[in-house]
Amino acid sequence: MITGIAHLAFRVSDLDQALDFYCHKLGMREAFRLDREGHPSPWIVYLRVAPGQFVELFPHREGPIPPQDPTAAYQHLCLAVDDMTATLQQLRDRGLDVPGEPRQGRDHNWQYWIADPDGNRIELMQMSPDSPQAAADTLA
Repeated sequence: MITGIAHLAFRVSDLDQALDFYCHKLGMREAFRLDREGHPSPWIVYLRVAPGQFVELFPHREGPIPPQDPTAAYQHLCLAVDDMTATLQQLRDRGLDVPGEPRQGRDHNWQYWIADPDGNRIELMQMSPDSPQAAADTLA
């Protein structure tokens, strides 16, 4: 049976820049690296988000990654936060540009949008107790 989401993977054009963003700005930590014969090292860098949850970074060594096609299936990564105001202040303190204010979505959750250095959209979401997601979590 499916028990959760184990990882999400991104190609990144500059591994050092991506590690700075995901680790130093967002607060993830590098968990480990994998190599694969016939590929430059590292092949994949795993970043730990929470127990059993990872972001995989695949260094792309063939020039810039083309902008995402707006009709592509991938839309964004959503990261849960426990306190949106405190999280945004931490991001500012870590040097991330955080303009504007969070907004309450149609689902009653608070959200704020950022992008990684390659333009991958990331939603930060503080779950509201009266959201449909919270209600769905109470169902068996």
